Amino acid sequence: MNKLKWVLPTMCLTAAAALVPTAVSVRAEGNSDVIPDNIYIGEIAVGGMTADEAAAEVQSYVESSVGTEFELKAEENSVKAGAADLGITWANPDVVDLALEFSKSGNLLERYKAKKDLEVSAKVFDIEYTIDTETAAAFLDANIEELNQEAIDSGLVRENGEFKITEGQSGIEVDKEASLKALQSFFDEEWDGADARIDLVVDVIEPRGTTEELQKVKDVLGSFSTEFNTSASGRKTNVRNATSKINGTVVYPGDEFSVYDVIAPMTLENGYELGGAYENGTVIESVGGGVCQVSSTLYNAAIRAELEITERYPHSMLVSYVKPAMDAAIAGTYKNLRFINNTDAPIYLEGYCAGDVLYFNIYGHETRDPNREISFESETVTEEAPQVQIVASGAPVGTVETTQSAHIGKTAILWKIVKENGVVVSKEKVNTSRYQSSPKIISVGTASSNPDASAAVTAAIASQDETAVRTAAATWNDAALAASAAAEPTDAPVDVGEVQPAAPQDAGSDSENAEQPVDDGV
Repeated sequence: MNKLKWVLPTMCLTAAAALVPTAVSVRAEGNSDVIPDNIYIGEIAVGGMTADEAAAEVQSYVESSVGTEFELKAEENSVKAGAADLGITWANPDVVDLALEFSKSGNLLERYKAKKDLEVSAKVFDIEYTIDTETAAAFLDANIEELNQEAIDSGLVRENGEFKITEGQSGIEVDKEASLKALQSFFDEEWDGADARIDLVVDVIEPRGTTEELQKVKDVLGSFSTEFNTSASGRKTNVRNATSKINGTVVYPGDEFSVYDVIAPMTLENGYELGGAYENGTVIESVGGGVCQVSSTLYNAAIRAELEITERYPHSMLVSYVKPAMDAAIAGTYKNLRFINNTDAPIYLEGYCAGDVLYFNIYGHETRDPNREISFESETVTEEAPQVQIVASGAPVGTVETTQSAHIGKTAILWKIVKENGVVVSKEKVNTSRYQSSPKIISVGTASSNPDASAAVTAAIASQDETAVRTAAATWNDAALAASAAAEPTDAPVDVGEVQPAAPQDAGSDSENAEQPVDDGV
C-alpha cells in the first residue's frame, strides 16, 4: 500500500514534466508584433508583417479593384459600372488584428493546436466588401432610362375605313430597393474581386389594351376641319407634317395627350419648313409656322368629343381659319394643347389632309344620349380698331409697301350649348380669349440723290398720315421729278411744288392684300 502511494505520484510528475518544455517552447517562439507565417488575407500573404504593413498591403489590393468592371443586367438591357460607381469599400479592416492574434490567444492547448495547424496548411482570412447604398442608388437613377424598357401598349391602325389591332410588347422596370439589396448581398457574400455580371431585380410591365377594350373604338365622338388653301408652300408642308405625326395616336382612359410632345421639335430635320408666325405683335417667318392650325383643328374636334381640356391658349392675334375663341396656339413649351381621355374606352386620333383641307376625327366608344346634341358659338364682346404705323426704309423715294397687315383686337367668349330633344338645356362658357390689335405697317422709301425729296418724304412720314405719305412719295420720286422738269420751259425756273401728284399705287399690288394672318410662333 505505501509503495503504491509513492509510485502513483512519480508517474504523474513524469507526465507533467514531459509537457512543460513544449509549453515553454510555444511561449518563447515567435514575435508578438508580427503576423505568424502562412497566414493570408484574401490572396495576400501577410505572414511576418506588422499589422500596419498588412493593412497597407490589403488596402492597396482593395483599391486596385477600382479598375474592376461590373455589368448590371436588367433582362436584355445592361449598363457598365466601376467599383467607384457603386461605392465599393473594404468592410472588415479588423481582419488584420485577427491575423496578428492568430495562435497567440486562447489557452495553452488552443495556441499549440493553432501553431501546428499553420505548419500543415495556410490560414486564410476573407476580405469582405460592401457598397455605399446612396452612391449605388444614384448610379441606378442616372442610368435608369437605359435599364428600363417601356411597355408598348396595344394599338390601332385604321385602313380602308376599318380598325386593326396591333399587338403590344411587355416592358421592364428596375425595382431599385430590391436591386440595392441584391447588390449588397453579392458584394457581402459572392464577389471574389474579379469582373462580374450582376442581375438586378426587375418588374415586368404588361402592355395595356385588350382586344375587348380596343374593339369598342368604332364611333366618331368629335370631328372638325379647316382650310389652308391660301397658305404659302412652307406653311402647307408644316400643317401636313404635324398632322401626320398625330394621326394614329391611341389615348387610353385617364391618359393626357400633349400636342407639343408629339409634333416637336419644330426643326428642318423633323420635316418642318419656314412658315408665317406671330411674334410680339408682328408676323415673322419661323420654322414650323402653321402648326397652330393643326392644334386648333384638333381642339375643336376634342371639345365636340367632350374630352377634358387641361391646357389651351389663344393666339396673341386673331387667326383666319377658325372663329375667335376657337383656336389653340402652340408656342415653344409655354403654349400647348393638352386634353385627357375622360371616356371609358381608348380613343383614336385620326388626322389627314385632303387637298388643302385639314380634318380631325376622334373615334371612341359612344355612350352619350343620341337625343342630346352640342354646338359651339363664338361671341365677340369687345373690339379694338388697329392703328396705322408708317416707318422709313432705305428704299428709293416713291417706294411704299405694306409690310404687315392690320389685325383687329378682340375679346371673345366660346359658349357650349347643349340641347336635349331639340330644346336648349344649358349654355356654359368654355373660354374667354383676348386678342391684341396690331397695326398696319407701311414702309416708305427715303433714299434719293435729291436732298429736298428725302426731306419732303421724311416730313410726311413724321405726320403718320397715310394720304400725305403717298402724295409725297408720288410727287418726289425720280420719275415724277424728271417728268416735271421736262414739262417746264427751259428758260423758266422749275417749281416742283406746282407738280400735280401722281396717281397712288394700285392697291391690288400691295402686299397687304396677299398676306393672310398666320399662327403664333412654334
